[in-house]
Amino acid sequence: MQLSEAEWKVMNRVWEEHPTSARAVLDGVEDETGWAYTTVKTMLTRLVEKGALVERKEGGRSLYEPKLTRVMARTAALRALLDRAFGGALGPMMSHLVEDEKLSARERKELRRLIEEQRK
Repeated sequence: MQLSEAEWKVMNRVWEEHPTSARAVLDGVEDETGWAYTTVKTMLTRLVEKGALVERKEGGRSLYEPKLTRVMARTAALRALLDRAFGGALGPMMSHLVEDEKLSARERKELRRLIEEQRK
């Protein structure tokens, strides 16, 4: 499931605190986005329709919980980037990250650790 940039903002807020209300989501993103309450409600409804969120009613208000995990969303986003920018090939993407993005010593160490972990 692909998320738009705006949907990522909403989902990040829901992942941080759930169950949550539209008002709480707005409070968490309003300074950054300038969105109105109705915009947040529309986004939440769209994410429910896409299957990313579950809505339940409690005391006359809607509460939202993630159905799509952060890991699932990241995996889909990375797969889409890999397919679009690198023809689905992981090697060229890794080369780009290592060579062109100038990984820090800490990032290189973490990458080595992950590769070694996968070898086991």
